Parts: sequence; C-alpha cells; structure tokens
Amino acid sequence: MGARGVNDRATAIDTGRLAAFLARAAGATRVRVDTFEPLAGGAIQDNRRLAAEIEGGPSAGRLDAVVRMDAPSRVAASSARASEFALLRRMFAAGVRVPEPLWLCADAAVLGRPFFVMRRVEGEAFGHRLVKAAAERGFGDALAAELGEELAKIHAVPFAAPELSFLAAPSRAPGLDRVMTYRDFLDDLPDPAPAVEWGLAWLERHAPPQGPLALCHRDFRTGNYLVADGRLAAVLDWEFAGIGDPDEDLGWFLAKCWRFGHVAREAGGVGSRDAFLAAYERRAGRTVDRARLGYWETMAHVRWAVIALQQADRHASGAEESLELALTAHVVPELEWEILERTREGA
Repeated sequence: MGARGVNDRATAIDTGRLAAFLARAAGATRVRVDTFEPLAGGAIQDNRRLAAEIEGGPSAGRLDAVVRMDAPSRVAASSARASEFALLRRMFAAGVRVPEPLWLCADAAVLGRPFFVMRRVEGEAFGHRLVKAAAERGFGDALAAELGEELAKIHAVPFAAPELSFLAAPSRAPGLDRVMTYRDFLDDLPDPAPAVEWGLAWLERHAPPQGPLALCHRDFRTGNYLVADGRLAAVLDWEFAGIGDPDEDLGWFLAKCWRFGHVAREAGGVGSRDAFLAAYERRAGRTVDRARLGYWETMAHVRWAVIALQQADRHASGAEESLELALTAHVVPELEWEILERTREGA
C-alpha cells in the first residue's frame, strides 16, 4: 500500500496508512504513494504534495494532489479542515475556480491530524513573483479584472445551505463584529499594541451600518490564488471564510499592505483599482460605495497587524519556534504607521 516516509522531510509519517486511506476513499484495490513532501509557504496550514498511483476503482490512474492539514500551531480564527473541505465542495459545485476537493479524513491516526485531499492545480502563487511577472509581462489589469469577477461569483454563492451551517452570521453590524473579534485577540497577547488599539477604536466609531451579507473569503489577496500563463487558475486558502460584509473582501484585496511593494498597482500589486472594481461591479450588479470601501481597507491593516502580532507570539512563547513567524513581527511598525495615517481625524 505504500512506503514508510516517502520524500517526507518534516515528520516521520507512515505513508502506508495514507495509502490505505486513499484506497478506501477512492474505492481502489491498491494505492502506491510515490511522493509526499512539504510545499513551501503555509505558516497557518501544512500543505503536502502527493503523487500516487491508484489501481482499480473509478479513480484509477495517476493522482497529482495536495494534502492539507493543520500546522502544529494555527491562528485562532482559522477553521477546521472539515469546514474548509465543505466550503471547497460548495464553491467547486458553484463553478468558482478552486482546486477540486476529493476526500476528507477525520481520523487523526492516519497522519497525526485531520486532513483533506484536493487535486493539484498548476500555477504560481508567490506574491513577489506574481507582482513582478504582472509588471514585466503586462497582464496585470486583465488579471485584476478576472479576480474582481471571481470575487463577485464567490459573494453570489448562497450561504444558507445545510453543509455550511457552521458559518454564523454576525450578531451586529459586520464592522463592529470584526472590531470585537480583533480586540479579543489583542487582549490574549502578552504585550500592549496602542496604535492597533487606536485603530480599533477608530473603526468602532466609524463602523458603517449593516448592509446585505455575503459569504466572504476573508483572505482574498495576492499570494492566495494561483496564476498560470497570466490567467487566474484557482482561489486558495479558505480557512478564514465566513458570513459578513462583501466590502470586507474588497478592502482586504486592495489594502496597501498586500501589494508586495508595488504600491502604485492598488489591486493586489498586480493591476489597477479601477480594473478590479469595474469587473467586480459588472458581475455583482452593484456599485461599490468608495467611502465604505475605505473603512474596510483601514480594517485590513488593523487585522493584518493583529495576525502578525499573533504569529510573532507563537514563536516568542515557544509554542512554535519558527524564523518565518518571528520575522512577521517586523511588518507591524509599518502597519501601525499606515493605521495612524488612515485614522487621522477627518480622514
């Protein structure tokens, strides 16, 4: 059924157990695991490249997939793998460009943690490489428009479905709901963050009234989608998805902190704000309120600052020693400056 620890650089995992699970899930007579190795990136989730040969059953043939499971320590707001798998299935059925979800395993005895298997999609996801390629090859505005259309498709997916019952609608205006959530996260950290607290106070005072709710990705940004030949191939990383204000997703994508240094290209560092918003508005059938959008861009910087502080604390506390997590703290001062700039009185 497979070899023990094939190409596994991170932990001694018995891939024989994985092969046995795959055989059961795929209705196969035999599965041989050839490759099972960590993929780069993923401070919050542990992603592994899986290559296997399936013999017998409806899925017989070569399997090129990704196994997705929790990292040893994760951000509190991140959903469980079963929830993310359900979201992927819902999105895939609705025609959203996501990797095809194949099988979910809730038995931690197989790999030490629950996981799911999704079909691998070819493409580039690394933000710094994407923004450079978009500038050099000139596909930035076309990609920004594709992303705007895809986000509108996501927001149009009904969330009142039995398989998504784990998603709870906010009990107050979405802006206030986010403020309370991030304030609770800050309160759990050992050190004060006065500039971030100031940002939360500003966001609380300026929270817009509740409008129509939507199923939001909540991490829709450059670095969380795949691009192949200048075209959008798949939207990734659904662990933060929830019900909220659709402008939250727009503000997160347009926020200055997610442009990977290419600040003039306001749509994720790849294209123009106008190209992204025009495509979104056409597909969504609504006009985006620019003032309301500015509020959610401010929220994006506060949120990223909170997450960065959480990740740095994971390292400093000894919960998960990681140079990547430790270095995340270095983005906080720039985020604090941006928060203060955006929350001047009258801004």
